[in-house]
Amino acid sequence: MKVFRDSRWILVALVLVCGFGLQGARAADSTSLKTLTSEELVRALQHPHAKPLLFHVGSHMLYLQAHIPGSEYLGAGSTEQGIQNLRRRVGGLPKSTAIVLYCGCCPWSHCPNVNPPYETLQQMGFTNVKVLYLANNFGADWVDKGYPVAKGE
Repeated sequence: MKVFRDSRWILVALVLVCGFGLQGARAADSTSLKTLTSEELVRALQHPHAKPLLFHVGSHMLYLQAHIPGSEYLGAGSTEQGIQNLRRRVGGLPKSTAIVLYCGCCPWSHCPNVNPPYETLQQMGFTNVKVLYLANNFGADWVDKGYPVAKGE
């Protein structure tokens, strides 16, 4: 996937997504979130009857470039609109629904987009929520490893 391998382009996207306009958003902290690895998610997605709901909570630009097939774009998790979209989407679901959130905009320790939706789902009573742990970014930790990718909407 050439878009992710063009380091100049992705660097600009990461600076825009992670560096501006997100004051107050907290970076991901793996000690407070239930996580799963890319390998664990790939295995989970191979079970046709037990697939989790996948919600991309990063930037729309990155979702358009590449996302996990079957995942839904809800908006950036660090924005009020993204949280409202999440609340609407899960409003009628059973609280035990398996949900996986992911972003991948930047290194895990700097991601502003996974904590707010994770906390929102916890506050709503959801009990089976995990965050896909992407140490570096979606390109390096998913795309470059050859895992399934979809483009566009």
